[in-house]
Amino acid sequence: MSGLLELAGVTRYFGALGAVNGVSLSVGRRERRAIIGPNGAGKTTLFNLITGHLTPSAGRIVFADRPITGLPPHRVARHGIARSFQRNNLFPRLTVRENLRLAAAADGRGSYRLFGAVERLPEPLARAGEVAAAVGLTERLGDEVAHLSYGEQRQLEVGVALATRPQLLMLDEPTAGMSPEETQRMTRLLAALPREVTIVIIEHDMDVVFSLADRITVLHGGEVLADGPPDAVRADPRVYEVYLGTGDGA
Repeated sequence: MSGLLELAGVTRYFGALGAVNGVSLSVGRRERRAIIGPNGAGKTTLFNLITGHLTPSAGRIVFADRPITGLPPHRVARHGIARSFQRNNLFPRLTVRENLRLAAAADGRGSYRLFGAVERLPEPLARAGEVAAAVGLTERLGDEVAHLSYGEQRQLEVGVALATRPQLLMLDEPTAGMSPEETQRMTRLLAALPREVTIVIIEHDMDVVFSLADRITVLHGGEVLADGPPDAVRADPRVYEVYLGTGDGA
């Protein structure tokens, strides 16, 4: 297989409902891939299948030439996949530095040394500073997460994922609920990330999608409706009919 991430016929049923139906796609190394589609299209379910939070009913998932189908989340993380969620997943009473340092101290990715050892490890502390700079939070390193703005907390979530040194960063609606200014800041942050980190993003804001994506996959009814470069997807009449021409794509 040629891509960093390869999905072949990935399917997930909830009872009789097919939330994801035979999805096949390939994400190349260094790529910026957006996954879009109307609400209920199966986007977050697909993320959950890739990251081990759900087990596929059928199909195969391969990452970096290794099968990861059905592995639990901590084992998927150890392979080099990091993810952010739609909801905040931070430690609000810890500082920005402490959140980043704990992520950087992940032992083999996915399991954290929470007691004592982190304080004495210089590498996680240095990594916390590097990541804070990358996500624009250097000035907030000593502040508790609870005191950050919503947009800054979303930036920190990206930073926590980056601190584990992933090969693949998966972001589920990173600009959801943001103001226009916060959205622009997040878009610039993501655009500036090194290409060594491959990114797959679920996003409803089409300005963000068309600013960032090298390639776009459109899901509809749990199936791939279209897949290709941004200009080709934008020009596809099927995509316009089911998504871009509706309020869901605004």
